[in-house]
Amino acid sequence: MASPGRAPALRRVAVLSVHTSPLAQPGTGDAGGMNVYVLQTARELAQRGVEVEIFTRATSSATEPVQEAAPGVLVRNVVAGPFEGLDKRDLPTQLCAFAAGVLREEARRERGYYDLVHSHYWLSGQVGWLARDRWGVPLVHTAHTLAAVKNASLAEGDTPEPAARQIGEQQVVDEADRLIANTVEERDQLVSIHGADPEQVDVVAPGADLTRYHPGDRAAARAELGLDPAETIVTFVGRIQPLKAPDVLLRAAAAMPDRAVRVLVVGGPSGTGLDRPQALIELAAQLGISDRVTFLPPQPPARLAQVYRASDLVAVPSYSESFGLVAIEAQACGTPVVAADVGGLGVAVRDGETGLLVAGHRTDDWAAALTSLVADPGRRARLARAAPEHAAGFSWRHTADGLLASYTAALEDRHLVTVPSGIAAPRGPLRTRGMWKLRRTGGVRT
Repeated sequence: MASPGRAPALRRVAVLSVHTSPLAQPGTGDAGGMNVYVLQTARELAQRGVEVEIFTRATSSATEPVQEAAPGVLVRNVVAGPFEGLDKRDLPTQLCAFAAGVLREEARRERGYYDLVHSHYWLSGQVGWLARDRWGVPLVHTAHTLAAVKNASLAEGDTPEPAARQIGEQQVVDEADRLIANTVEERDQLVSIHGADPEQVDVVAPGADLTRYHPGDRAAARAELGLDPAETIVTFVGRIQPLKAPDVLLRAAAAMPDRAVRVLVVGGPSGTGLDRPQALIELAAQLGISDRVTFLPPQPPARLAQVYRASDLVAVPSYSESFGLVAIEAQACGTPVVAADVGGLGVAVRDGETGLLVAGHRTDDWAAALTSLVADPGRRARLARAAPEHAAGFSWRHTADGLLASYTAALEDRHLVTVPSGIAAPRGPLRTRGMWKLRRTGGVRT
């Protein structure tokens, strides 16, 4: 038992990632930057002596119930709904089953087995606050994306996020002990849109695996990937869906001087892009640039590093990004980035120093930005030299430092909460609007 006035030591964290497994290949389906974030931060925490158990929904009957992702990191695959064919929009119907699986695992242990819950994305947050109340531990939540922000910048023809998600996100913000934001802008959005207490929001930037993503031999990378050593290559890496806007890159390439660049698209269909998995191939044909576009499936990390090294530029034309891991990974490999000036990309890319930020998604603006760098190899080389130094400030080690500081604050806040005499002790902190919030002063604040 910890002594009065001191928070208990952090030994074990339960991480919730309902809709996507950290072991899934990023770049297709619902797997993306969040998968990388969850797995990499778990590994870093385990190296600091904090055990991590990640709960995710099982998507295959062939998957073992428990998998070791790294020393000190377990992935628990919870059966909740059908294994295959369940769309993310249908997952709210399986939250009760998922929550039951999480709570049953803890019920098999001695009380206090988990010290803290960290939920990722709003679906996990819905389960997270139930676990928080049942276990009497703090809940830390990372949104990764917010429905209101995505809806404010939809791509043409994309489907808005439903009102149910926005309501669910509000509930999670109200319940969480602390919130993790990728950037100051995201923190401000949590405050302005959802009324979050700014003192309870910690800004912790994501990172990149700098032991894997670093400059290398471009010629060797191109040879490995079967790419022409003489061509100028502009690359898109990510899920193929309207939100990520790979079509913006194709249209810009078509508007550039004839045969100026080869476009390399690395990824698979996702989200509303699943409705038309061949749409990008069809667009290339319509634009008359099929012979200048190469498609590759999602690549494992070692191969992805070679993709970045083989590229002259990496384009990130997303309509919304809470951060943009691709931009950091590319710069870590010494490749300048041309990105839309949205969300966290303004932090991930240093405009004019490690790449260019483009306001909006107009074809002419993107074509002009790309052409300015393609036509000026000297400038491109200067950006390439500065890119790894900038990326070095975004390591997963730094991210883990920030998470541990947030976890410690959450544990200390909970440990300092006491209940005035005559009031039943809560199982978890009473943070929801309209409920009493109890502080060690002994007073009750409404």
